Amino acid sequence: MQMIMPAFAAVIVIFALVRRVPVFDSFVLGARDGLRTLYQIAPAILGLMFAVSLLRSSGAIEVLCGFLAPAAKAVGFPVEVVPMAMLRPVSGGGSTALLISVFEDCGPDSFAGRVASILAGSSETTFYATAMYFGCVGVKKTRHTLVAAVAADLTAMVLSAVLTRIFFG
Repeated sequence: MQMIMPAFAAVIVIFALVRRVPVFDSFVLGARDGLRTLYQIAPAILGLMFAVSLLRSSGAIEVLCGFLAPAAKAVGFPVEVVPMAMLRPVSGGGSTALLISVFEDCGPDSFAGRVASILAGSSETTFYATAMYFGCVGVKKTRHTLVAAVAADLTAMVLSAVLTRIFFG
């Protein structure tokens, strides 16, 4: 199992050498293009990281969760999962940490744990992905992308609770 990645890399290099591709030159060009891409998207990614850090350290997420808790209870969404649902469109790492927190507090086989699992698997880091992909190609106007993506995230939220009730009782 430990040899899969080295073997894969060796196969690529051997294939390139057989086809007479300048392997090192191709690698250097790819690395240069990767750094260019990083340079283009770094401001958006740093801005998102700063915003998430600011929201978490200021306590704004807890205040907003407290505000949304009655609505979540009314629609049958577990209150313990609300912070993760809010953070998921912005930060994959942050939402994964909150997923683990739900597992530790409620248990992975609890209603909240199952809802959180389904939500984690069926939603995307919308704002991160939009900033990254559109930043790479220089798109300034996202048009309907964010509205559609947020609608998909809300759909994932609602259906995660509904499907957990249907399949797990």
